Amino acid sequence: MDLFENFDPVWIWLAAGLALAALEMVVPGVYLIWLAGAAIITGALAFVLDLGVLFQVINFVFLALIMVYSAKRWLRDRPIESSDPLLNNRGGRMVGETAVVVAPIDGGEGRVKFGDSEWIARGPDCGAGTRVRITAAKGPILAVEPIAAGANSDASSGTLTET
Repeated sequence: MDLFENFDPVWIWLAAGLALAALEMVVPGVYLIWLAGAAIITGALAFVLDLGVLFQVINFVFLALIMVYSAKRWLRDRPIESSDPLLNNRGGRMVGETAVVVAPIDGGEGRVKFGDSEWIARGPDCGAGTRVRITAAKGPILAVEPIAAGANSDASSGTLTET
């Protein structure tokens, strides 16, 4: 009454490979795809060479180890470059932008408005309404510096230009 006695191991390996490939799409991590490849190759080898089940399992383990190690090494040497490296770094995106002081910076601390939020600001003393440039962000605290009089912010590049 063995459940798998009527199944050909080739189809089990191919189904496992396709299931692992589908799981890679659902749970990204770039590891299941290599196991899927090892299962599919094991199924193909079992179809062509008529291997025993024990040898198929050993073949799958070795192929999986080789593929995962090779992929890890290949990705380490050729990292995936993002077109927007600051996508999930809100503080990093704010650096270089301008804000307006809403609570005077006195004694090195005050509040600035950036976007639709107010933030704690640290920097040189300046009065309310002063435009400042964000130089760093650490959690909810922004490091700011006043923008020199007569300077405008170039929104496209985040640099200052004299007028």
